[in-house]
Amino acid sequence: MHEFQIIRKYFSKLSFNNKSSLGLNDDVFFDRSKKLVISVDTYVEGIHFINFENPNLVIKKIIRSSISDIICKGVKPRYYFISGSGNKKTFTKKNLKLISKSLDQEQKKYSINLCGGDTTFSKKLSFTITSVGFSDKIVHRNKAKLYDNIYVTGNLGDSFIGLKVLQKKIYLNQKLTRYFKNKYFYPNIQINITNKLLSIANTSIDISDGLVADLEKLINNQKLSYELYLNDIPISKNLNRLIKLKIIKKIDTVIRGDDYQILFTASPSKSRIISKISKSLGIKISKIGKICSHNQKSQIFNEKNKKIALKNKGYFHRF
Repeated sequence: MHEFQIIRKYFSKLSFNNKSSLGLNDDVFFDRSKKLVISVDTYVEGIHFINFENPNLVIKKIIRSSISDIICKGVKPRYYFISGSGNKKTFTKKNLKLISKSLDQEQKKYSINLCGGDTTFSKKLSFTITSVGFSDKIVHRNKAKLYDNIYVTGNLGDSFIGLKVLQKKIYLNQKLTRYFKNKYFYPNIQINITNKLLSIANTSIDISDGLVADLEKLINNQKLSYELYLNDIPISKNLNRLIKLKIIKKIDTVIRGDDYQILFTASPSKSRIISKISKSLGIKISKIGKICSHNQKSQIFNEKNKKIALKNKGYFHRF
């Protein structure tokens, strides 16, 4: 079973009397009366990060990916809790100093504060982050409307290339190697668009498991489908170079995860407003598709307007 089957079969019923749980079908808990928004994420070595050779970088990636869950809801994170399971090989004095320094840098960058956590001994290294924000409104999942445009912030695919470089499955020159590694460890989460999302987005999610996988999660309780246009999916100049050199295909990069960009839908009437927001904030916001009737299948079209058959839709936790 994958994670969503487990949630539906064993845990969803436990939340029926709690509207704030959002049916366990979103990445946050939202109590409107208390203006409270909470998300929880666990990161395991070998699954969410390759190793702990660079603890300072791993912690930055973990913190950013965690608060991204709240940011994509249109809420600014305020507090976080961190729990770690490790041993004397991973929690050395040197590593702990690096972790502390990185957390301090992230706190200053995103105006967040550490509030608590826990540490336990374990042979397997893992971290759990609880992020907290305050708002009386969020952008929910499963609120897309027929004929909505589909948008994404920033560029997609760079983090996946960074992962492949770290795994030594792609070899690049020193400059490109540094660029893609940085994109993997330092996701450019779009915190500056947070307040604007509430006025433009009908529904939203951050891209963690992959563009297609997360888009399908975004509308999984709605009788809707989608069309995506590969040519419109934004990529960096450096990734475009690799594609032109035929090192990798565009479709094989942009559908992967770890980008932590915001994927949202909006009414066509909001297109001008979104364009203005993009320019004023200096954030790339690209229209990459549209929401369609459930009477047609979800599809991706290439630059020649031909349908693309996907072998991989992104990452899924399977048990």
